[in-house]
Amino acid sequence: MGAAVTVDAHHHVWDLSVRDQDWITGPELQPLRRNFTVADLEPEARAAGVDRTVLVQTVTVAEETPEFLALAAESELIGGVIGWTDLTRPDVADELARLAELPGGAYLRGIRHQVQGEPDPDWLLRPDVRRGLAAVAGAGLVHDLVVLPHQLPACVKSARDLPELIFVLDHLGKPPIASGAREPWATHVRALAALPNTVCKLSGMVTEAGPGTWTADALRPYADTVLDAFGPGRLMFGSDWPVCTLAASYGQVIDVANELTAALGADEREDLFSGTATRVYGL
Repeated sequence: MGAAVTVDAHHHVWDLSVRDQDWITGPELQPLRRNFTVADLEPEARAAGVDRTVLVQTVTVAEETPEFLALAAESELIGGVIGWTDLTRPDVADELARLAELPGGAYLRGIRHQVQGEPDPDWLLRPDVRRGLAAVAGAGLVHDLVVLPHQLPACVKSARDLPELIFVLDHLGKPPIASGAREPWATHVRALAALPNTVCKLSGMVTEAGPGTWTADALRPYADTVLDAFGPGRLMFGSDWPVCTLAASYGQVIDVANELTAALGADEREDLFSGTATRVYGL
């Protein structure tokens, strides 16, 4: 019997008639080059028993976050928004306050920046970024980390330097599942998990493993690593829809998450599939 999945802590939407998603390039990503809306997600989420979701930013464009907040205000499904703002701007605290006052502003739960695209592996440690992250904490928000494995050491230092800020690691830190390698990713992830102000999303694994090639057995070592390091009380399930559709359907992502966590007790599964996200994001 699978766990009841009630919170999907990570998904996206986009409308290409509003703005381009400039990261959708090349033949592998071509299936994503269309609109994906909340209306598209709703029937799949409801069928899976999901009644709340967290909508996560996709592009570093200031207009996207207000649009997402307004969307959350109109949706019965979206319980929180992880938006984007320029963390390096001197008035970032004022900007976060402005976002909170917008229609749907009460749904703002955190800020994410595409750190994975920054050439500097220590981008998170820059003084202007650190000041911005401190402002995120001051606003009562969390920071979602979308990083590659070589950037994890900077995540560890950043989280250690800012104990008042909760850092949520998206997609396990994107381990190289397709190659089967685990180090140095596993060592870095354990170092991050050793800090009490860190949380991890069990998300993005099928995409990292690759379409047509992933199996539960291939994902298991990576899932087990974060389960052991963070524990279910600091892990949350996320579908990463619609990016996951490159490799698996919404239902398949939930099924494999249930398979990978079948050994957990009922309370632990409740944490992973609902409780952690509800608590961390204040849903």
